Amino acid sequence: MAPPAVRASRAGWRDPRLWLGVALVAACVVAGARIIGSADDTVQVWALAHDVAAGDVLTEDDLRPERVHFADGSRLGDYYEVDDALPADFALTHGGSAGELLPRSAVGPAGGSGLLQVPISVDPAQVPPAVEAGSVVDVYVGRPPARDEDGPALGAVDVVSVVPPEESFSASGTEQLTLAVKEKDVPGFLALVGSLDEPAVSVVLRR
Repeated sequence: MAPPAVRASRAGWRDPRLWLGVALVAACVVAGARIIGSADDTVQVWALAHDVAAGDVLTEDDLRPERVHFADGSRLGDYYEVDDALPADFALTHGGSAGELLPRSAVGPAGGSGLLQVPISVDPAQVPPAVEAGSVVDVYVGRPPARDEDGPALGAVDVVSVVPPEESFSASGTEQLTLAVKEKDVPGFLALVGSLDEPAVSVVLRR
């Protein structure tokens, strides 16, 4: 004798599996809305395409668009959006690294930055290996060994270029650095160096 047929029961509204499914669908909808919403909040601003030094004149070839999200919307005004008209002739007032956003505060008219390029010769042992174009350094000058209890002769200056001894053609085997120095600080620095028969120069890397 065949067993009696059992009719499959439908999941009722009290079935916890139904509510679990509803909860999962709702969570997916909320997560998707947040992702789309955050994407809509991003804007494109200009960033540096490569390392640049203070005083470098910039063109669009030196920049690249970067999509970012500002948690504080008021900060957007501190940077150049890609739709903004860039100045026809502008330069950085301080150096920057590739990928850094271009702040309006770091831009000035070319030739009007108040900076002069000053070359110095330094014993390679007195220059950190990581110093390169775009680095920010302190420069100490004194009688050997280089000591200055009053602080650096030049503080927080940008490195424009670095020429190692093997490329500098210097008979003394020194490393040649070119620094972007505020015009008002140049006379005092040159006077200090000139006042010493054998000035000892050392460089300290800030960033």
